[in-house]
Amino acid sequence: MNLKIKKIVKVIIPLLFGGALVWYLFTIIPPETLLEYFKNANYWWIALGLLFGILSHLSRAYRWKFMLEPMGYKPRFINSTLAVLIGYFVNLAIPRAGEVSRATVMTNYEGIPFEKGFGTIVAERIADLIMMFLIIGITLLIQFDFIIELLTKNVDPVKIGVILILCVGFGFLFYTYVRKSKKGIGLKIKNFVKSLIEGVTSIFRMKNKWAFIFHTVFIWIMYILMFWATIPAINGLDVPFGGILVGFIAGGFSIAATNGGIGLYPLAVAGAFTLFGVPEEPSTAFGSVMWAAQTAMIIIFGGLSFLLLPICNKAK
Repeated sequence: MNLKIKKIVKVIIPLLFGGALVWYLFTIIPPETLLEYFKNANYWWIALGLLFGILSHLSRAYRWKFMLEPMGYKPRFINSTLAVLIGYFVNLAIPRAGEVSRATVMTNYEGIPFEKGFGTIVAERIADLIMMFLIIGITLLIQFDFIIELLTKNVDPVKIGVILILCVGFGFLFYTYVRKSKKGIGLKIKNFVKSLIEGVTSIFRMKNKWAFIFHTVFIWIMYILMFWATIPAINGLDVPFGGILVGFIAGGFSIAATNGGIGLYPLAVAGAFTLFGVPEEPSTAFGSVMWAAQTAMIIIFGGLSFLLLPICNKAK
């Protein structure tokens, strides 16, 4: 399979998968019922959620300068903001291509070499990955009793013990394999972990490290607030705090699986909410409204960014 076919397959398969999930979604909640939820939604709450989303994007654009300044580059805030928005927009069509387009914009309009710009974006992604793991860890601590109760209620405790022992054993063997690997996938994993550690330590060597950390935490707080603020938009939907965190995490992983979470996002969020006794239909409706709102925001602002870039950079 040549490179061109591989690229096409990487784009088409997630779209087909997302389309199949949309069809499955309509078996849970008919289109006419879902439309009623959209008609009756409280759009003031949705607008508040989108405001938090916009603040996260602005903070991400501003945070970028802390990684570019040590290399001698001081891009205009408007250009870094438009580049970030274009990156999100492109990711909707071609997963992971947004990072490339974002670096390309800064090369064309700010003269930042592509390799350097792209390297800072990769380092940002490492920081975001750490934040996601941190949120997962906090959620596990907060919901520890609930998770144990859920497991013991649905799974035999003996089986849980056997699974834990197997996981520890497998983890030790996997660690040994990766540590001793000198080629193949083991070496790739080892190099990825090394890059992850280097990325983390580089943050603490940064001149404005505390400003960078502040914006990183702020971005993810805005993400969670965007999710939380949209919940009251669906009448009668009552989700406990633990359910909000689990739903947020499930939705976040779904976005990485299909183009912008198409089809999968509502199902992932609904699946998380139902664990906390929230009815499936309004949970699915919320996931659909949430996905539609943030996707519309990315399409509108990303599309406008393409138009504004040449206008804001007439001299170039």
